[in-house]
Amino acid sequence: MNYEKLADLLFPDIKRTPADYEGLFPERKLNSGARVTRLGPSPTGFIHLGNLYGAFVDERLAHQSGGTFYLRIEDTDDKRKVEGAVDVIISSLKFFGVSFDEGAGLVEDTGDYGPYYQSSRGEIYQTYVKKMVKNGQAYPCFMKESEIADIRAKQEAGKLTPGIYGSFAKHRDLTFEEIESRINAGEEFVVRLKSSGTENSGRTFTVCDAIRGELTMPENFQDTVILKSNGIPTYHFAHVVDDHLMRTTHVVRGEEWLPSLPIHVELFNALGLELPVYCHTAQLMKIDDETGVKRKLSKRKDPELSLDYYREKGYHPAAVREYLLTVLNSNFEEWRIANPEADIDEFEFTTEKMSNSGALFDINKLNDVSKDVLLRIPASELADFMIDWANEFRPELTALINCDKDFLASVLDIGRSGAKPRKDLMYAEQILEFIKFYFDEWFEYEDALPENVPAEDYADIIASYLETYNHADSQEDWFSKVRDMGSAKGYAAKPKDFKKNPDQYKGHVGHVSTVIRIALTGRSNSPDIWEIQQILGKEKVIERMKKFAEANK
Repeated sequence: MNYEKLADLLFPDIKRTPADYEGLFPERKLNSGARVTRLGPSPTGFIHLGNLYGAFVDERLAHQSGGTFYLRIEDTDDKRKVEGAVDVIISSLKFFGVSFDEGAGLVEDTGDYGPYYQSSRGEIYQTYVKKMVKNGQAYPCFMKESEIADIRAKQEAGKLTPGIYGSFAKHRDLTFEEIESRINAGEEFVVRLKSSGTENSGRTFTVCDAIRGELTMPENFQDTVILKSNGIPTYHFAHVVDDHLMRTTHVVRGEEWLPSLPIHVELFNALGLELPVYCHTAQLMKIDDETGVKRKLSKRKDPELSLDYYREKGYHPAAVREYLLTVLNSNFEEWRIANPEADIDEFEFTTEKMSNSGALFDINKLNDVSKDVLLRIPASELADFMIDWANEFRPELTALINCDKDFLASVLDIGRSGAKPRKDLMYAEQILEFIKFYFDEWFEYEDALPENVPAEDYADIIASYLETYNHADSQEDWFSKVRDMGSAKGYAAKPKDFKKNPDQYKGHVGHVSTVIRIALTGRSNSPDIWEIQQILGKEKVIERMKKFAEANK
């Protein structure tokens, strides 16, 4: 077989060579040790936590080493393309603090190693496929889907490994004349890798995975498709060419790609290209609510897999980022305890500390992390975040919470200072529920009044409270008045006194203050009453007290 003649027959319009592209996309001018990583999503319109999980690894590896992180859109599958999907990918990742140095953009690409859309790189791929054909490493295959289906049925019946290899690779040894005749007859063909491996050879290869260490696997023996009949490559081939020409040093991807590694290693070797460092991340898992067993996060079962879930709920991006680091690196929480005020970017992220056996996602743990993160964010910034969230997801509330940003900030800041600050805030939707009693439009009596206070005392307690109420009182003076008023009405000044002698009192000062709390907030549990009053203002406090007393006469 004259392979050079065959290559020209299959690709008559391809005039460039791989050497030409090597010159167009030279080695990057980066410092020694700098890493080049990429995110390569398909534009399906669904971006999920796994994408962010991987992107965070990519971004940390590149930026902590002074390297480059780029976005490549892997859009070679027309059937999966969704209009506007790239916009969703870029805007969602940007929201969660993942920024690219170069790559695909909404308007145009940025960087010297594009195009960054695989659908625009057809000639590049065909150039490298032509080289493989010329070297006798690839061949055209004219088998129809019906023929392949028959082969698959025979393999299943004989309990053989499925695929096109060995005697099943019917077109591997067609003569040049047979190939030319089929092409002239208008038959469609794909190009397959002519694998150098054989089934049951026992030969293996070893690569060093940055997360999993040394991996030893059987060599590939499948004549996998590398170029489809429409001239577009499969993922297997496209990523090999792209990662080389874009000078990618580290490829971060999920463990579901491990079975494909033998194919990819053979393709790199066949093309004479240096293998990047693979980093196969563990799958995101959760404990199933029904079975209590660990399982993979599911698009169908778990809304929390979608990034939209976190945006719609109103999780602050800083909280999500911090939580992901607790999942990604086993030593992050220890570092955070030792560095409670440090910027997250000061943490030295390493692939060695990543799990390779399933990363457990826990929404409750995310909420706990979020409480700590939000405590470190100034109230004015949280107010901006709440307003932006409402503008996007709860526009009917925008006018309400945006009417006075300073007021909103003071509401969000209550109880957050001191030696033991409150950690009540988790995400916007929950925060809104937590603070709604400050706004008359949402105010309602939610909790029952304390059983130790007779119904006839409700209005009387509030009336006496208003008699001595002075908005200018210090917190100490305010509580002293409440205690004295309660004592005068038969309530113990201290809870422990009531506990020792319950027959001598109606209840204790805590029960009295709970009546005041419910009159003011509608709840039996809330931040400090005195601080709430300072935020609401004198007129609003008196108005709510009178309204409560009137309703409980």
